[in-house]
Amino acid sequence: VMSGTASTERATICMESVRKHLSTKYGIMILTPPYQKFHPELGSISVYPPGLKENGAIFCHPNPWAMVAECILGRGDLAFQYYLAILPAAKNDIADIHKTEPYVYAQMIAGKSHPNFGEAKNSWLTGTAAWNYVAATQWILGIRPDYTGLRIDPCIPKDWRGFSAKRVYRGNTYFIKVSNPGRVSKGIAHVVVNKKEIAGNILQVGKSGTVHLVHVTMG
Repeated sequence: VMSGTASTERATICMESVRKHLSTKYGIMILTPPYQKFHPELGSISVYPPGLKENGAIFCHPNPWAMVAECILGRGDLAFQYYLAILPAAKNDIADIHKTEPYVYAQMIAGKSHPNFGEAKNSWLTGTAAWNYVAATQWILGIRPDYTGLRIDPCIPKDWRGFSAKRVYRGNTYFIKVSNPGRVSKGIAHVVVNKKEIAGNILQVGKSGTVHLVHVTMG
């Protein structure tokens, strides 16, 4: 889905399979069902107990890829649901289950087939934070660097009224306000920059030090 090689129909089938078979309340598992015994021909994947590591755990690093894919499909509610599922700061109510620090991502979370389902393991040992930053800012909020400028293309939950953001890009500062009067997940109706409506949704870059006031209306 992220590569753009899948048709919309194929991409939707793929992500529906993720939602149906791999998504859990604690994140998206890497595979299901897990192997129940060692398979010499498969190697280390079947060494781990069911629900841990590569054998059916919730690997946090690839979870943001599903968030990005759902944004590409315009399904902001699912993208944000997946974001919250592995967010450390959202785990305080289940601290006795999660067990790791509430301010850092873990490499993995025990999958549904493990007795300690939801327990995080190997905190700090992951590149998850960087990928979640990309998924949250560039795809859910949709403020994304592009070759010709700064693209604004949010994909948010339908019940969001909007949001505001400040983005410094190529020496320019953009104060961005996004309004969502129609309660949609994706789609741009108007973009106004410095009180002038522009065509499209790519913000042009001025000379270094320029400040831009941007109002985006979704619809």
